[in-house]
Amino acid sequence: MVVAAVFYIAAGGLHFIKPAPYLRIMPPYIPWHATMVRISGACEILGGLGLLAPATRRAAAWGLVALLIAVFPANIYMALDPAEAGAAGVAPVLRWGRLPLQGLLIWWLLWSTRPRYVLRGR
Repeated sequence: MVVAAVFYIAAGGLHFIKPAPYLRIMPPYIPWHATMVRISGACEILGGLGLLAPATRRAAAWGLVALLIAVFPANIYMALDPAEAGAAGVAPVLRWGRLPLQGLLIWWLLWSTRPRYVLRGR
């Protein structure tokens, strides 16, 4: 879970340090691009921090799952309209590869925070 936490904290930080790539892939129908990029970055950071504490791990994982679903339209926009999304230089396999990657990230969060039952011998 530490790897996932570091991943989300770093990715969230990039929303503030280098927001331009995130701004470019925002679909035009979504309002307040800069605000949405900051909110999603803050949610990633908070979710990553939440993954580090056992008491908040499951809630943080579910919050990150919701975030991954919420940002999915940006990945679709980048795949379908790379010129407008500033991703024309990104290989199609990478643009389209982000779509199933979202599912893999969701699975990883849910799998790694699933309840574990311990069998106790008598």
